[in-house]
Amino acid sequence: MFQATRRRLALWYTTVTAVLLLLFATGFYLYVRSTLIERVDDTLKHVVEVVERSLVIESVQASDIPYRINVEASFRDNADAVEDDHIDLEWFSPTGELLWSTLSEPLDIPLHPNNTGETVHLSAPSAEHLLRQVTERVQNGRHVLGYLRVSHPWFEVTKPIRQLIVDLTLGTIVMVMCVAAIGWFLSGLAMKPIRESYQRLKQFTADASHELRNPIAMIQTNVQVALADPDLESPLQRHQLMVVERLTQRLGRLVNDLLFLARADSGIMQSQWQPVPLDALLMEVIEEQQLVAAEKGVSLSLHLVETPFEEIKGESCPVFPALAEDTFTLQGDWDQLARLFTNLVSNALQYTPACPEKPGEASVQVELQQLEHPSNTAARNTQSLLRVQVRDTGTGISESALPHIFDRFYRVDPARKHDAVAGSGLGLAIAQAIVENHHGYIQVMSVLNQGTTVTVTLPVSKADP
Repeated sequence: MFQATRRRLALWYTTVTAVLLLLFATGFYLYVRSTLIERVDDTLKHVVEVVERSLVIESVQASDIPYRINVEASFRDNADAVEDDHIDLEWFSPTGELLWSTLSEPLDIPLHPNNTGETVHLSAPSAEHLLRQVTERVQNGRHVLGYLRVSHPWFEVTKPIRQLIVDLTLGTIVMVMCVAAIGWFLSGLAMKPIRESYQRLKQFTADASHELRNPIAMIQTNVQVALADPDLESPLQRHQLMVVERLTQRLGRLVNDLLFLARADSGIMQSQWQPVPLDALLMEVIEEQQLVAAEKGVSLSLHLVETPFEEIKGESCPVFPALAEDTFTLQGDWDQLARLFTNLVSNALQYTPACPEKPGEASVQVELQQLEHPSNTAARNTQSLLRVQVRDTGTGISESALPHIFDRFYRVDPARKHDAVAGSGLGLAIAQAIVENHHGYIQVMSVLNQGTTVTVTLPVSKADP
């Protein structure tokens, strides 16, 4: 229990830190990327301003446009200046015709005047796949003289971004691993006082239960001796002694239950593993509970269910063999299993009221069946399981109470009216502890005012611890 809680705490520490680191890394990546893009755009805009200042504008006679750009004079010096920065220049006529370029091959990209910068994809396989471009419309007054397009290779952004992604990934992984180790260490420190308190509480419960057994036994013995005294003639005293005896018996059962659960929690439950014929054990339990069932007018029965199909040489055919002697035999503790099914059957009888109007309808049925649980689908290796179902037609359990029925001292009396003596609320907790000690599992399905079915599934062979 404590190891599972420690793992959950460490996992939560790691998960929260990983999410925070992921958010930080994403934000940092976006910030650096936008910063690099702004840097490239600023460089391109600066180049545009420098080129615009160096343009040589000439007047033209007898033309619709009175001015034109002297391309050779304007770009003679700029071509060498921008080559070192990997920046390419293109000059277009007012109609969009390419007149001059520093590129070895013209770009097959439409002209889009955009002074804010844009990223364009290239279709030429020999060139870079991406370019960052700024296109400026150059005009004199209302007359457009042409278009200046400045391009910058995108690797100035992608290369540091790729390295940043690698660095952030490695750093995040290392940080998550460190946080996982630190979280495991800190969760162990946090769980240490809780574990010590829990151990002291379990030890106190075990010691108190053990110390109470002898006084209770002595009280019960003295009461029985007093009741057997022939000189005791007062009916009132005899009645009071009988009440004391009944209460001490109930208190003794409660102490035994607490001691059993304390030993189960501490892992010192003493189990005597041996082959247990579960059918014979259930027959004894049914026989012991028959008197209670008869007094309440409830039908109590046991059913042994055969597995009707077997697979022989890859073919499925119906086989109905006689039950072998060890068909329902498992490795377990006889006393614990007897206590388990006695609790379940007695609970079913306790919460199944008789129906005088319809005799025979109030019933408790116990069904034992062998299951084949495949542990390896590629082979015929299977693990045999035994399933015991206890069905009753009693008051049932409400849906809201089902998740709590295995809690200690939990009672569902408001939904389950009965005339029997109230129990301690430890029966199902003890049943669950016994089932877990035998490496099985227990399930409860119930419908209010219709009945309850308790299913216990146990492995035939003892599982390795």
